[in-house]
Amino acid sequence: MTDRSGECNIMKLVKIVSLSLLFVVIVCFVAATLRTLTFDVNSGLQLAHWEKTNNIASDINQHQRKELLANFREAIQIPTVSTSKTQLNITALGEFDSLLRRVFPTVFSSHLVQHEVVANYSHLFWVPGSDLALVPYMLLAHIDVVPADENDGWEVSPFSAKEIDGFIYGRGTIDNKQSVMGILQALEYLLIRGYSPQRGFFIGLGHDEEVGGLQGAMNIVKVLKRKGVQLAFILDEGLAVLDGVISGLQGPAALIGISEKGQATVKLSVFKAPGHSSMPPRESSIGILAGAVKRLEDNPMPILFGEGPERRTFEHLAHRFGLPIKFVMSNMWLFSPLIGRVMERSPDTNAFLRTTTAVTMFNSGVKVNVLPSLAEAYVNLRIHPAQTVEEVLEFIQSTVGDERVKMELVNGFDPLPVSSYDETSFGFQTIKKTLLDQFPQVTVAPGVCIGNTDSRHYTDLAKDIYRFAPTWIRPGDTQRRLKLQSYDLAM
Repeated sequence: MTDRSGECNIMKLVKIVSLSLLFVVIVCFVAATLRTLTFDVNSGLQLAHWEKTNNIASDINQHQRKELLANFREAIQIPTVSTSKTQLNITALGEFDSLLRRVFPTVFSSHLVQHEVVANYSHLFWVPGSDLALVPYMLLAHIDVVPADENDGWEVSPFSAKEIDGFIYGRGTIDNKQSVMGILQALEYLLIRGYSPQRGFFIGLGHDEEVGGLQGAMNIVKVLKRKGVQLAFILDEGLAVLDGVISGLQGPAALIGISEKGQATVKLSVFKAPGHSSMPPRESSIGILAGAVKRLEDNPMPILFGEGPERRTFEHLAHRFGLPIKFVMSNMWLFSPLIGRVMERSPDTNAFLRTTTAVTMFNSGVKVNVLPSLAEAYVNLRIHPAQTVEEVLEFIQSTVGDERVKMELVNGFDPLPVSSYDETSFGFQTIKKTLLDQFPQVTVAPGVCIGNTDSRHYTDLAKDIYRFAPTWIRPGDTQRRLKLQSYDLAM
């Protein structure tokens, strides 16, 4: 009787547990379904208050369109290449300065605009507003580009600005001369039409962003600090309008970067006594270091999806997907681990989930029959907003797990703070309102920049820094560089 009674109690317990689990599953499913049907982070959202409602029309005539495209192509043809911190094409930078003064005569001659050259080649513009009580904002862009070689797969010369099938080809078309020329061209047209802002703003054009911005951006910041400037928000390059790029999304999405990943470069080195290949030891310096590198690649940094702002990107876009993706994305509280596992399969999406580890250089050996005493490897890390440089170094040390492998931090910085993006955020809502005015079909969402920009030098001047350029990107456009009809100066 006792055994039978015990079995009955166990069966009852199993039934209770099973029914409880079933009840929990049903409740979760009902809750998730209701959330899917009703979830829209933009529902009832009030856009930022505009101080001036009589906006100047952004229409441009055919002559102006030809003019701005000719100016843009001329800008692309100037090879303002930054190769290293000490290798800048200063001849091209001087030529670019002359171009700006020639094609934007109103900007440089207006009594309203104050301009100064910073560090010989960067530019700082100040357009004062009529209401001095309003805190100014700032627009950033950079003049320089990374090196380019026709042998790297370019269909035409990278500085030809040649038009093929409605596309302009050239280095700088989407990084970042479209912003430089777009900002100044818009200001030129506005000034011609009698524009005078209520809220003042600065424009900063750096000349060495591609090699760290140590001369351009950092000196512009010094000038602003000496003037005691504080900014309401800053808008720099970064994300874009993505049309057909996000699989399953209905319509284009404009992603505004509210943070950017940190970065670190770490040197790993192994030193052993040199020897001859005829009498090799059991382990060489190359072998020890290769093992360390392999452990780093086999053991990536932990998935941090949901611990940074990337989760809000999905939630803002959820209502623009069809089922079943909409069901999953509307319920991140339930499906975050699953989404993380799916996204890590692709390098493109894996970069948003974690701190990425890339071994970019491996140096050792000088002769085929000599065992080298030194082996070195350089690892570049892009740090997720939920981690710090210190935490990343601890992870590397633990993963390598070999005292013979010495670790040195070459350089690095933590991820940038997350800027505000709710309905009370003046900067985010101003950018969003401008986007929806010009592109009413887009869905606007916050995002994270996986690359780095000059804006990281400006954190002492503004609490809110955003990273976005109104460049319309379709599948294949990053290879074609820029499609003509996708370039819009309305911003």
